[in-house]
Amino acid sequence: MRTLILTLALAFGLSTANAQTTGDWYVGTGDIANTAWTEWSVSPTIGYGVMDNLMVGCSVSQTDSTADLNVDFHARYFWKGYFGYLATDGLSTDGMSLGLGKLFTLRNNIYVDPKVVYNTGEKTTNLTLGFGFKF
Repeated sequence: MRTLILTLALAFGLSTANAQTTGDWYVGTGDIANTAWTEWSVSPTIGYGVMDNLMVGCSVSQTDSTADLNVDFHARYFWKGYFGYLATDGLSTDGMSLGLGKLFTLRNNIYVDPKVVYNTGEKTTNLTLGFGFKF
């Protein structure tokens, strides 16, 4: 049993050891955690590797058809398989989010990115989960 767990951990680690490089595109979702499945909504996110280990991007969200469209900006700096995360609420720095996470690249450049995020405006810490494609 211990050998099976070690083998699975090694295989998983090798499948997630992709470098983040200049020119990589990231297309995915925002946070899908902390939301009831009946209230899921699409929050498209796009990012671009502007230099090795640095990705910048934005996400678009709208709570319903009567609400304003929100555009949020974010950046990730990758280091030793993990990333530091900084996001703003639109162009305001009042409700910035700071986090730490890991990008798991799965088969065919599909990724999952769990992260712990602290929101400076609400003074809350949350575990968030996003997924998407890297190409």
